[in-house]
Amino acid sequence: MTPASHGVRQAGLLLPLFSCHSSSSWGIGEFADVPAVAAWMHRAGLRVWQLLPLNEMAPGQTSPYSALSSMALDPIFIRVPDVEDVAAVGGAELLDTALRGMLAHVRSTRGVDYWAVRTLKDRVLRQAWRRFTDDELGRDSPRGLAFRAFADREAWWLDDYAVFRAALHVTDGMSWQDWPGGLGRRVDGSVERARREHHREVQYRTYLQWIAQEQWQAARRAALDVRVFGDFPFMVAADSADAWGHQDLFSFAGTVGAPPDAFSKDGQNWKLPAYRWDALRTRGYDWFARRARRMADLFDGFRVDHVVGLFRTWIFPVDGSAPHFTPADEPAQAAQGRDVIEAIRRAGAFVVAEDLGTIPDFVRAALQDVFVPGYKVVRWERYWHDAGQPLIDPVGFPPTSLVTSGTHDTETAAQWWAEAPRAEREALLVLPSLCRVVQAGGLTPDTPFNPLVRDAVLELLMAAGSNLAILPVQDVFGWPDRVNVPGLVDDHNWTWKLPWGVDRLVQEPEALDRARALARWGREYGR
Repeated sequence: MTPASHGVRQAGLLLPLFSCHSSSSWGIGEFADVPAVAAWMHRAGLRVWQLLPLNEMAPGQTSPYSALSSMALDPIFIRVPDVEDVAAVGGAELLDTALRGMLAHVRSTRGVDYWAVRTLKDRVLRQAWRRFTDDELGRDSPRGLAFRAFADREAWWLDDYAVFRAALHVTDGMSWQDWPGGLGRRVDGSVERARREHHREVQYRTYLQWIAQEQWQAARRAALDVRVFGDFPFMVAADSADAWGHQDLFSFAGTVGAPPDAFSKDGQNWKLPAYRWDALRTRGYDWFARRARRMADLFDGFRVDHVVGLFRTWIFPVDGSAPHFTPADEPAQAAQGRDVIEAIRRAGAFVVAEDLGTIPDFVRAALQDVFVPGYKVVRWERYWHDAGQPLIDPVGFPPTSLVTSGTHDTETAAQWWAEAPRAEREALLVLPSLCRVVQAGGLTPDTPFNPLVRDAVLELLMAAGSNLAILPVQDVFGWPDRVNVPGLVDDHNWTWKLPWGVDRLVQEPEALDRARALARWGREYGR
């Protein structure tokens, strides 16, 4: 794909994979569901699919930003019936009465039941793995040899991950900092000893990654002309394969978060370990380069989450002393961020930077210097120093930018319109590029959210000067449902599913209507 920053105007969709269930999937969107979504996107003229992270989540977690590995794909997205070893040991016959009941449950729930989906898939995949070791790996069959080749090719990240994942399993989820026998600190030959002692579990975790990667790459190849973008989280969890495997790169004397701003007077403490930037700098930021290499292997491009954190990190010391930025001074922050961005870009993938919130001018200047698009959320882009702080008309946004109506963390357009002060709605409707739409529909700030308001927002995005327009799926349809409410931990965050299976997208009247409208705007505005 020609990068959008180089003059090609494109539109895309923000839609989590977990939301894309189908009649064949087991309670969650799966790798094999990608082509069905891509087929609908192709009709709609949408050429970029922005996903949330697909990294393996920690046990008990539902947030894709709570990963136990920055490298591993989450096996929860595997299409189990498509695994050759599952079919070889009986396919659906593997499911006893209890498992059949669990399958019916996960398929019928309105949201994703992560625990049930994981339990169900793990039960079946372990039986498939036993068959694979006996009939394929033990005989060095073509599939057995393919598995070994994958393990050798990906050893640079997979070896540590598989041992970590096996140890996490046999210790029943114990934090690596409490693992016995020196394994937590990786001393006295403990890693190789664990690799031998837990050989079967290590190989099972490697097998899951092989299956996941094979299915994922097959799905990408079948995605027509849709390019799939991943998400590059700024940090990793303390209880992650990365923190365990690279302890010299992390400081556990402080945790990372965000400074006070208009949305949080005390700032946000994300409870994530801080980077040791001095150690990273000494090694040429090679850990970021390796992560970017993995992302470039899996995706056509990716979004760098919280990019300002690569320039300066807000630290909450565990000793209770005052929070602070590191590095402390602006010249050091600018130099560090530029070096990290360059290390990431060397992987060769198209990169977009999430630069929302309180962002110093030098951060955006650095991104512009290397043609990395930043984000433009329409309702947050204003002439802040003018009377009334009017909105900036999106037609004037720079080409090297990404325009959107919101992110996975923000309220939907429907919710915003319903709850925003009247002056906010009026500020949107007076934008010059909306005059024709507003007059034709008779829209006023007092108009309840309806299809005309929905389409006005979408047409505004498609007309924007930004070369890349990303449309959240909820705003495409005018739904109020949210993917995530920041800071809220409950049974609903990160569980949202589409109202119908993705295998029905090209038959569903509402979805077809939306595809036609998007394709029409795409032609009109050169996307």
